[in-house]
Amino acid sequence: MAILQQIIFIAALGVTAWLIYQRVGIIGKTIRLGKDEDRTDQADRRLSVMMRVAFGQKKMFDRPLIGFLHFAVYAGFILINVEVLEIVLDGILGTHRVFARPLGSLYGVVIGFFELLALGVLVSCTIFLIRRSILKVERFQPARHREMNGWPQLDGKLILVFEIVLMTAILTMNAADSAFQDLGSAHYPPAGDFLISQWLKPLFATWSESALIVYERIAWWVHILGIFVFAVYLTYSKHLHIALAFPNTYFSRLEPKGEMKNMPEITQEVKMMLGLETQASDGAVPERFGAKDVADLSWKNLMDAYSCTECGRCTAACPANITGKKLSPRKIMMDTRDRLEDVGRNMLANKGEFVNDNKSLLGDYILEEEILACTTCNACVQECPVLINPLDIILQLRRHKVMDEAQAPGSWNMMFQNLDTNQAPWKFAPSDRFNWASALTDGRPENNSTES
Repeated sequence: MAILQQIIFIAALGVTAWLIYQRVGIIGKTIRLGKDEDRTDQADRRLSVMMRVAFGQKKMFDRPLIGFLHFAVYAGFILINVEVLEIVLDGILGTHRVFARPLGSLYGVVIGFFELLALGVLVSCTIFLIRRSILKVERFQPARHREMNGWPQLDGKLILVFEIVLMTAILTMNAADSAFQDLGSAHYPPAGDFLISQWLKPLFATWSESALIVYERIAWWVHILGIFVFAVYLTYSKHLHIALAFPNTYFSRLEPKGEMKNMPEITQEVKMMLGLETQASDGAVPERFGAKDVADLSWKNLMDAYSCTECGRCTAACPANITGKKLSPRKIMMDTRDRLEDVGRNMLANKGEFVNDNKSLLGDYILEEEILACTTCNACVQECPVLINPLDIILQLRRHKVMDEAQAPGSWNMMFQNLDTNQAPWKFAPSDRFNWASALTDGRPENNSTES
């Protein structure tokens, strides 16, 4: 029987590893479809940002209670999985608590620490589930935010239920194991009581030896197979940010948020118009201005899409969304990821190559009305807990709409014409540009003398 369990376990481990490998491979390929962009400068500063924002959860603590609960789940997820090493070794070797004898009395302390984390995860996930399902936090509700309809709504709740089941399994498994040891059986090596699960032992006080063995084994399998399923599911879920938050924050922009990235070709034309340059460079004119599909964006934009937590903080802070416009920065990121998923499926069906499907990010996923509503205020960029930049994608899509397709609102065209003829958004001669300041200059001495 023990050998059969080992075979089943090793097979499950192998299938899990293969599925994750396949999934990570296709995610990597779709991210690499993006244009090249150098994000390797200032390594020390980048590492500091990653440690503060991804590891330290700095931006989550802008809301202390939620930040603490999220940190409990995050720390629990990271550290509890250290215990998975023992479970995996037990599964492969056919042993039980392989580290119990080598660690001696320290083993109970270590497991107690893991149980404390498990309790934190259990409590935090329960609170988060109540917030989503009963309290109905506004930014998660599909009635107000259409991008949360269907799968995104279910995904957010499903992952919380998943973690509650996993934590319940490990705590009751330990309690059943301790109760079994109290019967004096030599079937399992003694490991003693543990910090949290000892309070659950009364639940098993009247159970027979065989019933305890069955429950302990069922809980063990539920926990480890649940982790395997969770690991695969993670790559399809918004919770992929658990892994991608680290590289995403490391490669985030170091420039001030309000600094927009200019197009070199356009910058040169402006400089020539102003007389700052007299000769055009030999650089080739780009095939496309801005971005129409995911391949026109940078690899970092695409990593941003996979890193989105769907928390909705960006949308909650967006003034366009608050005033009823269709723009939702969260939806921009989710739509970009949906397009990448479709591209990935296309590549899988065509031996790793993308075959034109007559779709594009702009038009089929993101509407013109959405990108035109953006005020470029950077509120979404400021709010994101993993330093995603929805504005960069919006600007590139908007550039394509205006520069390649020449489809700008009439009021914008008037402004563009003024910029072209007067070098200013307003319709007056460049020589009159600073006339408005003369009154301030004339009045300054009088104002100063009055204040003194």
